[in-house]
Amino acid sequence: MASGDLTLALGCRLPAPPSSVWDAFTDPDRLARWWGPRGFSIPSLRFEPRVGEGYRIEMQPPEGAAFFLAGQFRAVEQPRRLAFTFRWEEPDPEDVENVAELVFRDAGESTELALAQGPFRTEARRSLHHDGWSDSLDKLDALLSRG
Repeated sequence: MASGDLTLALGCRLPAPPSSVWDAFTDPDRLARWWGPRGFSIPSLRFEPRVGEGYRIEMQPPEGAAFFLAGQFRAVEQPRRLAFTFRWEEPDPEDVENVAELVFRDAGESTELALAQGPFRTEARRSLHHDGWSDSLDKLDALLSRG
């Protein structure tokens, strides 16, 4: 991402080794258990992390119609790096396809996760993604804490 772009950067420590966190991000059944903001469910998804492969995730909010996000994998380096394009199907006029990159760092019995995503067209869209990722990572933390 170029300097000056409107980007999102988040980090957290998750209570599992990188191999387990990687599996939670790349196994479709596990991903469906935590992906999305609080109250959302994932009725269907196609998610096979291989460079050049596409993915598609159906997201169902607590109220209203389901919507989809899709993209293509750009980097799959198990268990340390995952990068993919991110676009909403039927995007908001302020949306633009961007790239999400996740880096998994071994921290003993836990994993330091660093997320970078962008560029975004507006601060409002960056903020929306910040909130969505924050909720999702909280759900992932709870799932990993339970084992």
